Amino acid sequence: MFGISDPYIWIGYLLSFLFTAACIAYGILNWRNGQEPEEGSDGS
Repeated sequence: MFGISDPYIWIGYLLSFLFTAACIAYGILNWRNGQEPEEGSDGS
């Protein structure tokens, strides 16, 4: 398929796409974590 006959190359491509999707999902799920200011802090 696509002229790539080595399965290790396909595994590398597959893993890179899976890790990219996992990083995007992690970023979306944790988008707003840690954004709330602490109570009692005046910003200084």
